[in-house]
Amino acid sequence: MAAATEPGARVWLGGGSVRPSSPASSPVLGARGHARQGPGQGSERAGGRAPGPAAAGHSFRKVTLTKPTFCHLCSDFVWGLAGFLCDVCNFMSHEKCLKHVRTPCTGIAPSLVRVPVAHCFGPRGLYKRRFCSVCRKGLEAPALRCEVCELHVHPDCVPFACSDCRQCHQDGHQDYDTHHHHWREGNLPSGTRCEVCRKTCGSSDVPAGVRCEWCGVQAHAVCSTALGPECAFGRLRSMVLPPSCVRLLSRNFSKMHCFRIAEAVVPEPGDRDDGADGIATGVLGREALVAPESGKQILKIFDGNDAIRRNQFRLVTVPRLARSQEVLEVALRAYCVIEDARDFELQALPLPSLSGDTQALGKAGLSGPVEEEGSRVSGPQEPMPEAWVIRSLPRTQEVLKIYPAWLKVGVAYVSIRVTPQSTAQTVVLEVLPLFGRQVEGPESFQLVEVLMGSKQVQRTVLADEEPLLDRLRDIRQTSVRQVSQTRFYVTESRTVTPHVSLFVGGLPPGLSPQEYSHLLHEAMATKAAVVSVSHVYNSQGAVVLDVACFAEAERLFMLGRDTMVRGRPLSLLVLPDVLHMKLPPDCCPLLVFVNPKSGGLKGRDLLCSFRRLLNPHQVFELTNGGPLPGFHLFSQVPCFRVLVCGGDGTVGWVLGALEEIRHRLACPEPSVAILPLGTGNDLGRVLRWGAGYSGEDPFSVLVSVDEADAVLMDRWTILLDAQEASSTENSVVDTEPPKIVQMSNYCGIGIDAELSLDFHQAREEEPGKFTSRFHNKGVYVRVGLQKISHSRGLHRELRLQVEQQEVELPSIEGLIFINIPSWGSGADLWGSDSDPRFEKPRMDDGLLEVVGVTGVVHMVHMLRKAKQRPRKVGTTRDARADTSSALEGDPK
Repeated sequence: MAAATEPGARVWLGGGSVRPSSPASSPVLGARGHARQGPGQGSERAGGRAPGPAAAGHSFRKVTLTKPTFCHLCSDFVWGLAGFLCDVCNFMSHEKCLKHVRTPCTGIAPSLVRVPVAHCFGPRGLYKRRFCSVCRKGLEAPALRCEVCELHVHPDCVPFACSDCRQCHQDGHQDYDTHHHHWREGNLPSGTRCEVCRKTCGSSDVPAGVRCEWCGVQAHAVCSTALGPECAFGRLRSMVLPPSCVRLLSRNFSKMHCFRIAEAVVPEPGDRDDGADGIATGVLGREALVAPESGKQILKIFDGNDAIRRNQFRLVTVPRLARSQEVLEVALRAYCVIEDARDFELQALPLPSLSGDTQALGKAGLSGPVEEEGSRVSGPQEPMPEAWVIRSLPRTQEVLKIYPAWLKVGVAYVSIRVTPQSTAQTVVLEVLPLFGRQVEGPESFQLVEVLMGSKQVQRTVLADEEPLLDRLRDIRQTSVRQVSQTRFYVTESRTVTPHVSLFVGGLPPGLSPQEYSHLLHEAMATKAAVVSVSHVYNSQGAVVLDVACFAEAERLFMLGRDTMVRGRPLSLLVLPDVLHMKLPPDCCPLLVFVNPKSGGLKGRDLLCSFRRLLNPHQVFELTNGGPLPGFHLFSQVPCFRVLVCGGDGTVGWVLGALEEIRHRLACPEPSVAILPLGTGNDLGRVLRWGAGYSGEDPFSVLVSVDEADAVLMDRWTILLDAQEASSTENSVVDTEPPKIVQMSNYCGIGIDAELSLDFHQAREEEPGKFTSRFHNKGVYVRVGLQKISHSRGLHRELRLQVEQQEVELPSIEGLIFINIPSWGSGADLWGSDSDPRFEKPRMDDGLLEVVGVTGVVHMVHMLRKAKQRPRKVGTTRDARADTSSALEGDPK
């Protein structure tokens, strides 16, 4: 999309004259500092205003098109040479579509948020054919994406994104039992059909169409108004954990901590060179200044004291002959401020010396005089752009919106006029009758200021005598755009009982609750008055702490992440409470475990996809605390299912944890589905989940899980008896303790287990190299070739008992106990040919098949499905293998 001008003078909001109250420091740009009548923004931006009132807060202007352009409302091609473009958010529209525009402008979007919820931005990534939700431009460079919703933004657009993420739990502030649609505009596939009119609503050329991020309903922005406001969670309604059934008092924790999302180092916004409306944008001055066109100049614009302190600015390009009011409007648009420009002014900041500290700009005064061209430093260096700060003019009164923080109020907000005499207490007295609470005394209510930042929502309780007009002036002094992101709520003055559940893992196993409490007190100086141990999982070395103080919970969480206990790092997670009594009768939520390190490392993308499709509280990353936190969270849910995304080893890990904790679960035998991400994926093959995940739509995966039939599968217990290992130096006999492991697929002894052990050690040493299944199988081939001539005569070191009868072993190098008809990435060791001596094996027949392999070459033949079969030893319900030397084992 590109726009060029129609000839003629630009008509700007607020007129072209400087207000009489503006000080002399406001810019009067032009030849030798005289105000001149200019042609506006030049040939790219000139044009006439759209007729009629602005729709949804947009500031439309008619522009001449020089490139193929599409309408952001109907996604059709804009025929002819004229279109209407919003100066603030770059919304492009046909003239006939202007009256139907419902998408709010970026400047007013924060005021339309129903419940402010911060976003969780992950690391930068490349998102092809995606558009920024703030400036509506394509994401060609690395951009940011919210891990919980479909918000995509440029790095320098993050400060202008409103806090409109999904509300995934109740936090005691604004809790709703009925759930509404959560619409997100744009980034729909080009073939998407509208739910209402059944016409195409998606586009790969512009951000058109809307989609509910809970139920997945997709429609035109205009057609979405015909749908009911309440959301039923769509096709996945039986699998989603409803937000009204999850409670988490997250006062001192960010959303990244609440959703157990690893914090990435998000760079400061401002790595792009192009900004909205042809404005060169920059923050921290990191990009090189591009020489402006002839007749134009570049200005640094700050929006308040906070931007000056951080030295964060935006660059705007304006004609040298532009009037002061025009420059002011360009500066306001650069910060998405849509208020009347006559209420603001620009004040000059003194330029730092070229040889001085670059941070001097942030320490400069706020009202220095305009520098003349002759006073600048001459030399071969590029001249630094002039710096200006946007200031709000003094106001004697102001209209303020007051929002109710309780349910079932007939209005969204009320507008009142505040004067220098207005305080928080007088405002509460004035708005209570308007909300129908005049019977109650004002001492039962308080005024709360809410700053709706894109990455954090901050709440501040105002004192009764706080002058509101002074408060608004201070906010604008800090940042003129911060006013649009600030709300004032009237809330009930009730005491909130703090309650935070902290899961602590990585502790020594086998201790008592008192020993765990003493250990944590020594490591983190826990306060016994507000911290108690509510649950103990001594076999896994984990506890759950109940903390009755928000400050103490935050201190323990931040301290515990850097704490070592007996040489092991602790893992701490903030867990919500699942209100199982409020779950709908037909709800069977899905508990999702994802191992991002499995197989081809596709778990990272799946983790983000499942967080957006489901409630992020029901999705757990196994590298962050393992499966135990998830089972603890769902311990009181009467019926739930489990999805494990990983390889066979990951599935065995989750099933083992389930076996240990099942006696504490209200649903002791949940159905377990598999999304195979590993290298071999033998269990996924047998259960018909496929040979491996190859990029299928995650939504289709969840639908398949919901429609899957439950089958039974045997799980076996392997007891490794204690062994005596004598020490030759001191003649001391060391006894290794017995060990019990669980087996679902197969257990190998000898050459098979030795290859698996070598592969595991290679992956632990260099995990970054194991990024694809093909490479992983190549490592298996390499370690196998290294042992092709190896011979150890396993039959001479091993005695095998089947059904309490000893079996004479042939010459073999490996012994494999099989529970499923798949081994080594799909090979059927037992074979499908009939054998009168044995029954056809099944994975739920209560029998194990025992086979032997003669070496690496034999294993290769079996993997290639050659006619050479393994040595069948027999089937058994009870097998025992005794050996005279230490052998590797590989239970899966």
